[in-house]
Amino acid sequence: MTEQNFANHARFVPIYHFFAIPMFILNFGWSLYRWKTSGFSIDGLISALVAAALIILALYARLFALTVQDRVIRLEERARCQRLLPEDLKARVDDFTIGQVVSLRFASDAELPSLARKVCDDKLRDRKAIKQLIKSWKPDHLRV
Repeated sequence: MTEQNFANHARFVPIYHFFAIPMFILNFGWSLYRWKTSGFSIDGLISALVAAALIILALYARLFALTVQDRVIRLEERARCQRLLPEDLKARVDDFTIGQVVSLRFASDAELPSLARKVCDDKLRDRKAIKQLIKSWKPDHLRV
């Protein structure tokens, strides 16, 4: 695997992002077009609604998986923080937002204490900004 960093850490699943989702959108557009050009009917309406439901299903399936992933990351990172952070920061672990925790997971063990302090003290909330502060990247290849 290539070395992971801020520039390449986003995960794209080609069959999902570049085939399935576009096909669902195309199907929805085609259903609307057929419904409009063939005359408005119950069959056309049902076809358009099913096409819309497929898009919603695909997007929510991804959202549900990412939410579960974030909860697992939060659990893993809380344990990691209890092991690596100084006592004064351990007391503040529960104050981190899920976005902060998810972003901090990429920080190396050596870098985590200072970066966690900066995130707390500066009240940094933007995931992208936190990730850009990381100098020594700890890869996470097991992402949804």
